[in-house]
Amino acid sequence: MITYALLVTALLFGGMTLYSFAFAAFLFTALPADTARASIRKAFPHFYAFVLVTAAIAAFASFSSDAISAALMLFISLTTVFARQILMPMINTATDAKQKQWFNVLHGASVLLTLIHIGVAGYVLVRLSNV
Repeated sequence: MITYALLVTALLFGGMTLYSFAFAAFLFTALPADTARASIRKAFPHFYAFVLVTAAIAAFASFSSDAISAALMLFISLTTVFARQILMPMINTATDAKQKQWFNVLHGASVLLTLIHIGVAGYVLVRLSNV
């Protein structure tokens, strides 16, 4: 099970990193700003679903080998529910209402949470590789 946990965690780490640092940046350089914003808004629910499910699977797979890794993956999964169901709609509402300052605060929180998720997944990768 540890090998499966390691592979799923690696998928999560890679997927979050690719989406955050490559896909989003690519959209804003390849498309007009309005099109990029609309596309990213449609993509985020799928990104969050990927993170939520993959982290939950990694938590389950790592539980019998490393309870700390399992708890950290569960943390990612549960905080992604908050990001997807609460934070993302708040960001969209602030954008639609042209509340730039509030958008910046919320978007900053979203970016910080994603960076924490990437860091935690990376830490778990190292932990699982040493179990």
